[in-house]
Amino acid sequence: MADRPNHTTEQLGSGLVDLATKVAFLRQPSSYPEGAAAVDVKETHMSWVFLTERYAYKLKKPVRHDFLDFSTVALRHNSCEEELRLNRQLAPNVYLAVVPLTATPRGSLQLGGPGIPVDWLVKMRRLPESRTLDNAIRAGSLLPHDVRDLVDLLDGFYRSAPRIAISGEDYRRKMRDGIENNRVELARYCPSSMGSLIQRVSDAQARYIATHMETLERRAAEENIVEGHGDLRPEHVFLGPPPQIIDCLEFNRDFRILDVADDLALLAMECEQLGAPEVGRAFFRMPALLDTPPALITFYKSYRAALRAKLAIWHLKDGHVADPSVWENRALRYLTLAEYEQDGAMP
Repeated sequence: MADRPNHTTEQLGSGLVDLATKVAFLRQPSSYPEGAAAVDVKETHMSWVFLTERYAYKLKKPVRHDFLDFSTVALRHNSCEEELRLNRQLAPNVYLAVVPLTATPRGSLQLGGPGIPVDWLVKMRRLPESRTLDNAIRAGSLLPHDVRDLVDLLDGFYRSAPRIAISGEDYRRKMRDGIENNRVELARYCPSSMGSLIQRVSDAQARYIATHMETLERRAAEENIVEGHGDLRPEHVFLGPPPQIIDCLEFNRDFRILDVADDLALLAMECEQLGAPEVGRAFFRMPALLDTPPALITFYKSYRAALRAKLAIWHLKDGHVADPSVWENRALRYLTLAEYEQDGAMP
């Protein structure tokens, strides 16, 4: 792997090439050393992804938020290296390298060439979109052995995942803080018409924690808190052979510190939304999860649905959304699901 750029190089590189210039260069098929007939481009809040016929290249945006900092070349380089390391656990054949985007003394850009590193990209093998779990569910092409292979992959991942020592009190506080953060952010950006729903969901989740303290403390005491995936959604799951799971949440380790059942609850909740609840239930038949209380699973699904609602409504933070109702409706759908799930968690 390439050496980390020093501070002087980083300042020089950042000043030489702005983000728009980098994106314009990476849009061109001629920019890729292995050759490309065309480049498909996708933009998210935190990155640009450039898709050639064989590979995907991710460029992180120079952004800074409370929960991440990509504001310098060095920080983005570190995050790329961490993304490569973490994702090789569940997708070893996908995550290939961290590649420098360099500038020559005359200012021309090269991908992986000599010169001053002005940024870094994660290079991945491109996988067929038709083989994602969500697309397979929609198409009715998911087979029993596909689910068994995914269960085996995740079972091995969680068996080897680092156990995190945390007191029951600290774990309950972490969950309470998460519920409150969801409530505050949803109330800030959602229409006022959703205010009572937001409050009902938050209050019900807080009541669950208050009335099930022993359950949460036992999860911590029995070493169920691990460094997991953190963003386990069907669109991140590619069916085999062999199955691959991408996009482990690399930019904030604290978001990966969670109950195994919480990590899997997001996947189960999203499968339910796609009309395949039996797929989500299959993941909870792993030996390590057989003793997980059903009410705890539904609580975690409710919590994850509220979190997904928050992430949806955060699209309105920038103020440049063409149709805010798209994200408002998505947030409402997840909040409605969160209330439904939480009703099942309470006696």
